[in-house]
Amino acid sequence: MGSRFLCWVALCLLGAGHMDAAVTQTPRHQITRTGGNVTLQCAQDMNHYSMYWYRQDPGLGLRLIHYSTDVDDINKGDIPDGYNVSRSNKEHFPLTVKSAIPSQTAVYFCASSAS
Repeated sequence: MGSRFLCWVALCLLGAGHMDAAVTQTPRHQITRTGGNVTLQCAQDMNHYSMYWYRQDPGLGLRLIHYSTDVDDINKGDIPDGYNVSRSNKEHFPLTVKSAIPSQTAVYFCASSAS
């Protein structure tokens, strides 16, 4: 019987969870099979207009994936390929990793700002 190699993609989110955080990311950790779609949630309660998704690979700095400056205003960052975002309201900015591949294994950060 032939052996089968399964690739997994690990996505880590750093944040304070639900402990009075102004920006909350969920889930905190996510592992998925290669080829699966994964949605990472980001919520902010500070009435900020701008929201951002960043990715940090081992040994590298933060790289901007996508950002939004208002509801329904989506902009590509430095590495948008393989990701989708939406912004139907001011508070939420979910990021979907499309057809996850091992090279997308990273730590993901969401942020917001007033301007």
